[in-house]
Amino acid sequence: MELKNVVLIDAARSAFARGGRGMMVATRLDEAGAQVLRAVMERNPKVKPSMVDDIGMGNVMGVAELAGIGANVIARMAGLPSEVSTFDSNRQCGSSMETLHRITQSIMVGATECGIALGVERMGRTLAGGGGGEKTRITEFNRKRLEQTEEQRNLAPNHDDDFSVPIPDYLLDATPLMSMTQTAQNVAEMYNLSREALDEYTVDSQRRTAEAYDNGIYKDEIIPLEVETPVFDDEGKWLEEERGEQAVFDQDEGLRRGTNMEGLARLKPVGGIQSYSDQELLITAGNSCPTNDGISVALLMSEEKAMELGLEPMARIIGFGVAGVKPQVMGLGPVPATKKALRHAGITADQIDRVEFNEAFAAQVLPSCQELGIPLDKVNVNGGSIAIGHPLGATGARLVGTVARELRRSGKRYGLSTQCIGAGMGISTIIEAV
Repeated sequence: MELKNVVLIDAARSAFARGGRGMMVATRLDEAGAQVLRAVMERNPKVKPSMVDDIGMGNVMGVAELAGIGANVIARMAGLPSEVSTFDSNRQCGSSMETLHRITQSIMVGATECGIALGVERMGRTLAGGGGGEKTRITEFNRKRLEQTEEQRNLAPNHDDDFSVPIPDYLLDATPLMSMTQTAQNVAEMYNLSREALDEYTVDSQRRTAEAYDNGIYKDEIIPLEVETPVFDDEGKWLEEERGEQAVFDQDEGLRRGTNMEGLARLKPVGGIQSYSDQELLITAGNSCPTNDGISVALLMSEEKAMELGLEPMARIIGFGVAGVKPQVMGLGPVPATKKALRHAGITADQIDRVEFNEAFAAQVLPSCQELGIPLDKVNVNGGSIAIGHPLGATGARLVGTVARELRRSGKRYGLSTQCIGAGMGISTIIEAV
């Protein structure tokens, strides 16, 4: 069977709000998602709602208004017909990129011609910890079930060879049930990263994002939302019964202009993490992404159909990959996932012109780029998630749309979007400018 080429027609998102204390707290996610989806359809009038075959939604937290099939609720609220099929997907942080992959694969084999990948997330109301290293409560019975035998390790796909630095035995012997911040500390220690290096990366991310805003880089990417302004008490708790005024929300709330090394140096390490080799604790709120609420949308179509309609696609999807790694070094997941995606695309890492790397932690961006041989001057040239925000399931589709716009803006050819994923995975998408 001859596979079809798949193109990205358009991509957009909401601004990303602070989780729990931001501008989206009082607004239903299905309403916000419908606003962004409706705006994408309206600015692509040649794509009639009846042409959309399938809509998928990536989401992690699964809050009340998204119960059941959240994609279905959002699609109907946005005015798409009932005949459009829908599904939800949860691959943790990679959920909307996973949804984009599923839509792409369906179009490739000819099962569908046009589909939409959504990413929808609210982190503020349902935050739950992922455990804190050995402090995680777990029964001895389940602890034994989590331990891999040597035979199981030998049978499993082994991505350890993708890393130039061996994973220390003391990490492999630790419980895999640990927070994401703990895994960032583990990776930072593996690669002998300094607090200064992590904070320098953070300063650059905030600076690049601020410059991108000043230059109007995100103007076409962000769909202004109509939201109800949340009302908070003196301690920052949302007063659900209080009604705020309607407002327009169109600015990422994670951006901290003027971030500098002196201010970051005053931040204490995130609580609950530890060093398994008695080293300095390096992970702070400053060099990590914030928690966020947000929406993302990507409109995909077969290239043949796009040409028939006279559309000008943003990019062609040419490669994707997903890979698992040891949960203790979750942040390195983009390395084997990207290597898979490069093989699928038939190109090499040195051909990649622009990278959108989800900045869950500065501590995972630096070693992953080192392992892939990708220079930092190609990475997140307009800022990243440390400043923009990371609303889990909404980030993946955002990354693909952002790098597609940057390829067009810079006149470059190949773009990579990649993420680490909670529980020990990575996911990557490679696109080519059209």
